[in-house]
Amino acid sequence: MSEPKGRCAVVTGIGVTAPNGLGTAAFWTSTRAGTSGIAPVNRFDAAGYPARLAGEVPGFVAEDHLPSRLLPQTDHMTRLALVAADWALQDAGAVPADLPEYGMGVATAASSGGFEFGQRELQNLWSKGSRHVSGYQSFAWFYAVNTGQISIRNGMRGPSSVVVSDQAGGLDAVAQARRQIRKGTGLMLTGGVDGSVCPWGWVAQLASGRLSRGDVPDRAYQPFDRAARGHVAGEGGAILVLEDSASAAERGAPRYGEIAGCAATFDPKPGSGRSPGLRRAIELALADAGLAPTDIDVVFADAAAVPELDRIEAAAIGAVFGPGGVPVTAPKTMTGRLYSGAGPLDLAAALLALRDQVIPPTVNVTPAAEYELDLVAGAARPAHLRAALVLARGHGGFNSAIVLRA
Repeated sequence: MSEPKGRCAVVTGIGVTAPNGLGTAAFWTSTRAGTSGIAPVNRFDAAGYPARLAGEVPGFVAEDHLPSRLLPQTDHMTRLALVAADWALQDAGAVPADLPEYGMGVATAASSGGFEFGQRELQNLWSKGSRHVSGYQSFAWFYAVNTGQISIRNGMRGPSSVVVSDQAGGLDAVAQARRQIRKGTGLMLTGGVDGSVCPWGWVAQLASGRLSRGDVPDRAYQPFDRAARGHVAGEGGAILVLEDSASAAERGAPRYGEIAGCAATFDPKPGSGRSPGLRRAIELALADAGLAPTDIDVVFADAAAVPELDRIEAAAIGAVFGPGGVPVTAPKTMTGRLYSGAGPLDLAAALLALRDQVIPPTVNVTPAAEYELDLVAGAARPAHLRAALVLARGHGGFNSAIVLRA
């Protein structure tokens, strides 16, 4: 389906809740310095589980940021999302009460959200023997809670949507928000904040076989490294404010960058003999942005830390840009994979990188030569940055790519 053209969607506000920094400034300071937020699980006793490390948002006390009436009807993940949305609006200088309520919308993503809420419902059911929404039902409808709570809290009655495509969902939500801006919506809150650091969520993630079982924080999550053994899970993410460029300029809003190109593809059935869809997603996003591969100055990788998946991603990047043809980074090695929150957090990092002309590092990784990547490892790298490419892949075959232009 073709999209309306002519309206340029720009990011005017960023709100971050991340394992290596609560708030955008704290996150970016840690990320530039290569400071990791991966540590032993603290939110529940994980001693009996084979995976015992996570990226947890530090120092977050919901009562310090939200009215008490919201606490009984929300879980940890939703509270993080509400606070990130508040911070994004403040950063953009946007006051919802001063804007047309039907001219504002919300498009977010969820993947592992609902586990904690569902677990709480099941515990109530088991302990009280009373009638409650079942865990599976709560999981199904909980996907919409973040969007609904953000909309209600800010009086946003414009377009609302929720995308569910695992780790790729955060980028897909931003692409959906861009479509709404192009259709005439004045402001969209978008992105994703996710989390499943609870016993039920942990068991579900272990079933994928992709969680790292390493116990040493700086050796557990090592994408593009011969020691790769799977990823570390995390919580948090980023909420972004998207606006039409002309409207943002009219009210003097800050502009971090433009959502210049978006694309999503789906991998073919295993055993079909057809190529994975990530390369095509990259090429389609570049075409949508009207840019050539030589116009991209940095790639923020999905970084699965599963050797087969790392090879697929490295091959796709190499096929488009040439072997070692573009700097590649994966700052999520400092946070863990945040599922639907990962892509938006990478977008936030990429926008801040464009602003400050520096590529944040991939930490704790010794790049394996066979991947033929120019991986920015160890320390941040100053660079002349005009455009960035952010990649995300979801379990089951989802691929998403977004091009940002300074």
